Amino acid sequence: MISAWSSSDATCSTVLPDRTSPLAGTSADRAERNGLILRPGYLDRAAQEVLLGVIREIIREAPLYTPRMPKTGKPMSVRMTNCGPLGWMTDEAGYRYQPTHPETGRPWPPIPDILMRAWADLAGHPHPPEACLINYYGAEARMGLHQDRDEQDFGAPVVSLSLGDTGLFRVGGTRRGDPTRSFRLASGDAVMLAGSARLAFHGIDRIIAGTSTLLPEGGRINLTLRCVTRVADAARSGAGKVIPLSFG
Repeated sequence: MISAWSSSDATCSTVLPDRTSPLAGTSADRAERNGLILRPGYLDRAAQEVLLGVIREIIREAPLYTPRMPKTGKPMSVRMTNCGPLGWMTDEAGYRYQPTHPETGRPWPPIPDILMRAWADLAGHPHPPEACLINYYGAEARMGLHQDRDEQDFGAPVVSLSLGDTGLFRVGGTRRGDPTRSFRLASGDAVMLAGSARLAFHGIDRIIAGTSTLLPEGGRINLTLRCVTRVADAARSGAGKVIPLSFG
């Protein structure tokens, strides 16, 4: 797929693959099973580089920090930050969404246009995302099997974009003991959990170092877009409220 970019603008003019392309919707472009949707190569190299530049600006404003597990305070192996009206976080007090960075106290930066356009293209949902979780995986980072169930309404999909080294992605069913399968998520790939797969257990088994040259420092950045509040509450999601969540 080819993406055209405006050289004078850090945002995209026609950044995303055209759904009317002869490949759109075929097995070469889109794998779909029970609501798990994979778009390999969704962002071409030029799009990845622009998106990476935008994400680095966000990280300068809202620095990566080390999240901690509820109750135990055990540090996670990933580092994270957020953009959007709400940001997901975890520490000894539990999982929750809140409108401010836990260390700086400042509001999260807004979700950039390129990600809003990706959501509009991929999600098929009438409402915009309220949170974009930014996870940075170093070479040794992992993410255990978990569900994205900290939102108030599961009608909206979860959309993720990968930048950098390939991650071995594992996904199962909606019960922890269900069989799982794994596949590689490369730089530029998009994956979506929707429908019956919205609450599927999923995680990252490992990072395959040296599989991408996008990040000079190596590692992988994962961007996860979510709607958080119910539609009736969405207009108020940025009004300074904290949404406490269960330990899951």
